[in-house]
Amino acid sequence: MRVLSPFMIAGAIVLSALPSLAAQCEPPGGFPAFLQAFKQDARAAGISQRGLSSLDGLKLDTATIAFDRKVRASFKGSFEQFAAKRVTQARLSRASAYLKSHASLFQRIEQQFGVPGPVLVAIWGMETDFGAVTGSKPILPGLASLAYDCRRTDLFQRELMAALTIIDRGDMGAAELRGAGHGEIGQTQFLPSSYVRFAVDFDGNGKKDLIRSQADVLASTANYLRGYGWQKGGGWQEGSANFAALGGWNKSANYQRAIALFATKVSGGR
Repeated sequence: MRVLSPFMIAGAIVLSALPSLAAQCEPPGGFPAFLQAFKQDARAAGISQRGLSSLDGLKLDTATIAFDRKVRASFKGSFEQFAAKRVTQARLSRASAYLKSHASLFQRIEQQFGVPGPVLVAIWGMETDFGAVTGSKPILPGLASLAYDCRRTDLFQRELMAALTIIDRGDMGAAELRGAGHGEIGQTQFLPSSYVRFAVDFDGNGKKDLIRSQADVLASTANYLRGYGWQKGGGWQEGSANFAALGGWNKSANYQRAIALFATKVSGGR
C-alpha cells in the first residue's frame, strides 16, 4: 500500500479550481472550531449540504497525526532491496494472468489513454496486490485531522476539500470513502485530489468507482499517467519520456524503477 511520503507530495496535485483555503490550523477553539471554519470555506467553494454534512461528528484522529509525523523510511535503501519486496514472482504470475484474462480491457484502455497493460498491472500489483489490500479506514477523520494539524495543513486542507467534492458530486458516499491512513482511495491508491482530476467512468455505469470497478481503476490510472505526459507507443525505461511520467505517480526513484522493472518482466522483457 502506498504511503504519502515526501516523495509523493508532487503527486498530490492541487486542483486549480479550488479556492485559497483560509481555515486556521490548530485554532484556539480546537478541532471543532477548525471544522466550522473549514465548512465555511467549503460552502464558499460551492460544496452543498450533502458534502458539508459529512464533516459532522468527526473526532480528532491523533493516531493519524502521530503516524504522519514519523520519519518514513519505506522508500530508502538500495533499489535491489526495494524491488525484492515488490517485484515478486507471485505478483508477476498474477499480473500475467490478468493481462490474459483482461486483454480486451487493457487494449481499450491503451487505445484511449496510450498506457499499456504491463505498466498498469505493475502499479496495480505494487499498490494493493491487485485490489486485495486497499485499506479499510474511513478517510475523512484522518484527512480532517491532518488538515487541522499545522505541519502540512495546506496540502491536507486541499485533499479534504477534494474528498468533499467526491461526496458532493455523487461519485461516492462518505461511508464508502475508506482507504489508507493519508486518504488514499481504491485499488491504485488515489489521493482525493487525483480522484477528482483523473478518475473516469470506464465501465459506463455512471459512477467513477476506484474501489470496486477494475475497469474504472485501470483506466483512471492510465488517465493519471497521461496527465503527467505519458506518450503512446513510447517505452518506460530510465531516460524515456514515459519514465519521467512515472515520476508523477511517485517521486521515489526506487519506485519508478520498480514499476519499470515489473512492467518489463511481465511483458517478457520487451
